[in-house]
Amino acid sequence: MTKIFIQEVATRDGFQMEERFIPTEEKIALMDRLSDSGVDKIEVTSFVSPKAIPNLRDAEEVMSEIRRNDGVTYTTLIPNVRGAERAAACQADEVNLVASVSETHNSKNVRRTVDESFASFKEIADYLSGTGININGTLATTFGCPFEGSIDENRVLELAESYLDLGARGITLADTTGMATPNQVYDLCKKVLDRWPGLPVTLHFHNTRGMGLANVVEGIRAGITRYDASLGGLGGCPFAPGATGNICTEDLVHMLAFMGYEMNADLDKLIALSSHLETLVGHEVPGQVIKAGKITDLHTSPAHPK
Repeated sequence: MTKIFIQEVATRDGFQMEERFIPTEEKIALMDRLSDSGVDKIEVTSFVSPKAIPNLRDAEEVMSEIRRNDGVTYTTLIPNVRGAERAAACQADEVNLVASVSETHNSKNVRRTVDESFASFKEIADYLSGTGININGTLATTFGCPFEGSIDENRVLELAESYLDLGARGITLADTTGMATPNQVYDLCKKVLDRWPGLPVTLHFHNTRGMGLANVVEGIRAGITRYDASLGGLGGCPFAPGATGNICTEDLVHMLAFMGYEMNADLDKLIALSSHLETLVGHEVPGQVIKAGKITDLHTSPAHPK
């Protein structure tokens, strides 16, 4: 059966939303264990201003001190050339650029028009040319915007092409606010793959309205094999009302494993890591499998009362 690639984002997308700062040494230890869990990519951190995201103010130290596994891609989100310089100094394998398809969301997120964002991405691409660092282009609010509503699919295709023109090796279609529906996911993904056969496309879903895993099923049916997910279901979007966490890594891997899909990810290791994550963040995480157990976990039948 089709092989699915699992890409972990909790250490960036999740930790940036937490109220408490996760100590640097704890972040590094968690990422080292994630590297050994079979995930295919880890979005380690974000090279943004510490004033903007204080929880990721230790980005350089974390990126420099993690123990790297040859089978894992280590990526980081960057907003500008300064971020590219920091990522290059820390020897990131890849950088992730993010622009919203929605003008309103992009303005709230980065205080730029979409065209201004892509102009800055050209500067980043020029700087990274020849460094060997790959570029991934993410399109936020691909499936809907909480301010503008429906998103024109043609605009999604146009901006994806703009990323590819810059030299991006992959594209991420992000459901930033959990507005995607399964039929919408299938239709758009088919259009993207029909236009660019063989393009590495990632789907990034939030579970805001409980449709995240259903959207994954339809993404796979359309031919997408790469999925972002967040350990424990941590995450959200600070610039989107009500945008709760990403789809949960261990829940995703559990579903796909029992559907018969091939993955490198080790479900038992991820469940153990998610339980540990609750101690790091100091609260219960949204994931379901760590609460209910795997579907193969059986229980002793209770004795009948006498």
